[in-house]
Amino acid sequence: MNPRGCSEAVLGVARNLGLAGKVSVGIVHGDDIMERLEQFVADGIELRNMDTGESLTTVLDRVQSANVYFGAWPIVEALSRGARIVVTGRCTDTGLTLAPMLHEFGWARDDWDRVAAGTIAGHTIECGAQASGGNCMVDWETIPDLANVGYPIVEASSDGSFVITKHPGTGGRITPAVIKEQLVYEMGDPQAYITPDCVADFTSIQLADDGPDRVRMSGIRGNPETEFYKVSISYSAGYKAVGTLVYAWPDAFRKAEAADRILRERLDRLGLHFDEVLTEFVGANACHGPLAGTPPGDLAEVEFRIGVRSESKADVERFTKELAPLVLTGPPNVTGFAGGRPRVQEIVAYWPALIPKSVVEPVVEIAEA
Repeated sequence: MNPRGCSEAVLGVARNLGLAGKVSVGIVHGDDIMERLEQFVADGIELRNMDTGESLTTVLDRVQSANVYFGAWPIVEALSRGARIVVTGRCTDTGLTLAPMLHEFGWARDDWDRVAAGTIAGHTIECGAQASGGNCMVDWETIPDLANVGYPIVEASSDGSFVITKHPGTGGRITPAVIKEQLVYEMGDPQAYITPDCVADFTSIQLADDGPDRVRMSGIRGNPETEFYKVSISYSAGYKAVGTLVYAWPDAFRKAEAADRILRERLDRLGLHFDEVLTEFVGANACHGPLAGTPPGDLAEVEFRIGVRSESKADVERFTKELAPLVLTGPPNVTGFAGGRPRVQEIVAYWPALIPKSVVEPVVEIAEA
């Protein structure tokens, strides 16, 4: 990410619009800690994987990026220094909404209930139209005019309550039921939604219908922030390739299963090494796996999708040459190979970690058009 480069592009647009001297852009950086990783590890900050507990030393030589998730307060500083537009590096989704509320209302840093309210306001609208009818299971067929869906707006009050609404004349729907679906999205522990700014309690949220396409949220409680930032690290994790074939009625699912068995036998005979071989039968059980039960025998078509990953690029490349022969040396009634040989792709894997806030400092700059 390059917030300084982005800010220069924004300033260029402002100058072209005749706004020289009228627009200030805030730049928040300092989130990029790539060059400091070795020193952190040497200092005993292991940046252990939050899922596996492994130390970053196991992949340190393969790391491609490392960015700290800052919260709202660097943006607040930029706004207080006159910025009309703020460009940040890595930042929490919730911080983007919380920051202007902190700036406007002057809430204290330790006013945990109001900070939590602004955080939940940000969480509610962070996925755009998912809070105004998109991706909604409740009466989804009756949600009007999704082609012209309106994006949600927060109407905030100084007491921490707020209303979620959208522009009149736009499609979609905003109701308590729709909002609840967004609230549970990527929530984790409902009593401890952790951000750099606070720990919000989702179980305290009170929702009320406030009129057509208006939902009021209030009563939100929060707890003090933790002493850590989350760090988003990416690293090189080998190679992968994914290929597909489509088998048609009759016995589409059994043909796809047979194709999987035959292909795996051929890969074994070639002596190829893979860290994982993953098969999915799209149209039969790709979404639900064993929970889908035995597919019916009269499925019109099933897509056989198979992927491999390995540290060996050569082995993955060899896999890609085995799918096309299966068309004429495997089960019948097959199609769907129009895309040609699968493409070998580098895997960029994710490593989530925590770092003490005391060793990382956001940097805020102001630039003028």
